[in-house]
Amino acid sequence: MNPKFIGVTGLPRAGSTLLCQLLAQHPEIQCEGHSSPLCNTLLGIRRMISDDTFYLSQLDNSFDTSYTHLTTAMQGFLRGWNQGCQKKAVVDKNRAWLHAVELLLNIEPEAKLVVCIRELGQIYGSIEAQHQRTILLDFIDHLADYDRFGRADILFAKDKAIGAPLISLHAVPDLPKQVQERLYFVRFEDLVERPTACMSHLYAWLGMSPFEINPEKLKTGIQESDSHYHMKYLHKQTERIVKPHRHDIPPRIQAQIEAACSWFYQLYYPGKK
Repeated sequence: MNPKFIGVTGLPRAGSTLLCQLLAQHPEIQCEGHSSPLCNTLLGIRRMISDDTFYLSQLDNSFDTSYTHLTTAMQGFLRGWNQGCQKKAVVDKNRAWLHAVELLLNIEPEAKLVVCIRELGQIYGSIEAQHQRTILLDFIDHLADYDRFGRADILFAKDKAIGAPLISLHAVPDLPKQVQERLYFVRFEDLVERPTACMSHLYAWLGMSPFEINPEKLKTGIQESDSHYHMKYLHKQTERIVKPHRHDIPPRIQAQIEAACSWFYQLYYPGKK
């Protein structure tokens, strides 16, 4: 029997590493914790097959059969990725899953996605604080030479670290109801302030047996490769949950973020002043 598929996705610096660590505490869930290339690979298969003239020619005369071949092949690839998993559910972490949710559900209709979100100013503040600690190194996309406002502006661009997943979040209200029902949103603030209650509710939504974590005694797992991100986006795991300090954001940058992304606060932080 195939394990249930759980995707972890959402914004950067919004607790996906911590969430995966907490999911892995449950005895029925397999979660390696680090980011997976599975989503990118499936998207790559779609691009490749869509440009394959030999396959496309088969669609002309035997569409149903040829399209079924493709469907079962992609299902087999996704399920084969975790071949040998003996647990009830398996977690796959990739920020692109929300963007690809309809593709995923076409392949694996019972899949569920857990989406990590956080107040946007604090996401920017977390990235900027880590940059200041590693200021002798540049970002992958070369942002170090910009000033703080310029860096913030670029990070929120539609193809950058914060902006790209924000576009996927912005599109959620337009998704069909049956797709939205496969999404579960976890706010970082709730996760660190009320981790036991937060995870108990999430485990139940995922269909797992009741389980209560001990936030003071957590198992740690595989460490993600931070050097890949030039040490700008850390993925540390600790044996206990410690609420992080708030980052001090320049008022001009915070105001610009809230003005440009007012829809985000209305959807995910209603009532925020």
